[in-house]
Amino acid sequence: MFAVFKKELKTYFLTPLGYIFIAVFMALFSVVFYSMIFSGGEEGVLAKFEYVIANSIVILTFITPVLTMRMFAEEKAQGTDQLLFTSPRSIVGIVFGKFLAAAAVILITIALMMIYFFILSKFADPSLKVALVAMLGFLLISLAYISFGMFASSIASSQLIAAIITIGFFVITSFFNYTSDSIMSIFSLMGMYQKFPLGVIALKEVIGFVSFIGLFLLLTMIILQRRKSVK
Repeated sequence: MFAVFKKELKTYFLTPLGYIFIAVFMALFSVVFYSMIFSGGEEGVLAKFEYVIANSIVILTFITPVLTMRMFAEEKAQGTDQLLFTSPRSIVGIVFGKFLAAAAVILITIALMMIYFFILSKFADPSLKVALVAMLGFLLISLAYISFGMFASSIASSQLIAAIITIGFFVITSFFNYTSDSIMSIFSLMGMYQKFPLGVIALKEVIGFVSFIGLFLLLTMIILQRRKSVK
């Protein structure tokens, strides 16, 4: 697993992929930050940093495929997936290695986001505790997005199709009602996130995110194992 993690992390930062993700996200995050915090003058300065984070989740919907679309779809398109399946590494190690490498990029992004918290601290008195809880929620939903993006990449025949599936799923599920009794509510990631900007870590939502991540990592492993057995 560590070898895959190291290889994938190098791929993100020896190619433009990781830099593109971080640069695009931070550029858009900056726009959201300054429009929400400073555009309203004195009143705007008092805006909540945690709600800036919440509004920035929309950005993830459209740029997460930068991290995930090539994971398996690229190898399938190039025919190099046979090397992947004949390697001594296990499917579990491959999936978790790729997942953790993408997670590392997210952690770097979160560290950069915290710079804006300290900028805001010069003008107002934002709550560090609430901001950290909101960041935890941001990390969980980011990991959930990555897990589904990996699954999409494992079933898609090209990177473009993987990106379309990923974005389409996020957009559609953003309209699901988390409080309903429908089984579809378990896919309402935005609904699960709602308590985090309030500074509340709810066990139900944490379990929901972890279950979502585990489900799509497991489905990815099943897809790859079936492809390996066919090969």
